Amino acid sequence: MVCSASEPITTQEEGKEAGQQMDTKASSASSPDDSAFSVVSAVSLLACALQGAAAYLMMRRVGGTSSATDKWVLTWLFYDVIVHVTLEGPFVLMSLGGSVETSEGPLAQLWQEYGKADQRWLVSDSGIVSVEILTVVLCSALGLALIHAVVHNKPTENTSQQCRQTTDKAKTCRQHFLQISLCVCELYGGWMTFAPEWLQGSPNLNQASSWLHLWVYLVFFNGIWVLVPVLLLLQSWNALESLHRDKERGKDK
Repeated sequence: MVCSASEPITTQEEGKEAGQQMDTKASSASSPDDSAFSVVSAVSLLACALQGAAAYLMMRRVGGTSSATDKWVLTWLFYDVIVHVTLEGPFVLMSLGGSVETSEGPLAQLWQEYGKADQRWLVSDSGIVSVEILTVVLCSALGLALIHAVVHNKPTENTSQQCRQTTDKAKTCRQHFLQISLCVCELYGGWMTFAPEWLQGSPNLNQASSWLHLWVYLVFFNGIWVLVPVLLLLQSWNALESLHRDKERGKDK
């Protein structure tokens, strides 16, 4: 009788302990992990800042006589190419030869850190790797061609006025054709990176783990590759529209 009377008490106590453990797990799962910022995080962000500084120095070297707007464009283009070649290029090589998750070295650690926000980058996801191959090859080539076009898009001298105007318009058209092509490729790459994931309910995006993973890795570093191309597309629209207006005014004369 003693054993049978004590069993319900023990069961109730165990139930309370189990409930407390479940509540603790639920609260820890729902609250963001503020300790996500680590040495690897700091080094990764520092590397990105150094890439931006390198892009600025390159702009200063080749774009000294360019307009203020073109200097901003050149800084972005250099940064864009540097990221594609020095970060995304090694990612493609690691993914084709194995995976980021099983790779070693500083660049592997950087991508493993980003993989905490988007797990597809760890496991050689075929969609991600396909988009990155396109980005590394095509966007890098377009970026370099556009840098050359911006640097050399300067008023032609020592020619007649009509010839100078024709040459300058041709340079402007060539620059903005390349700029539109690059921006469309960048936006397409961003869309194809995230749209399939969104349609599946974002199972690989670790959005609730910490502010660092969500707002820095996912939102900021992907958002700038949307914002800047959109602004450049608007610039190209205005430039080409101005050329068209000048052409129409020339016909009316």
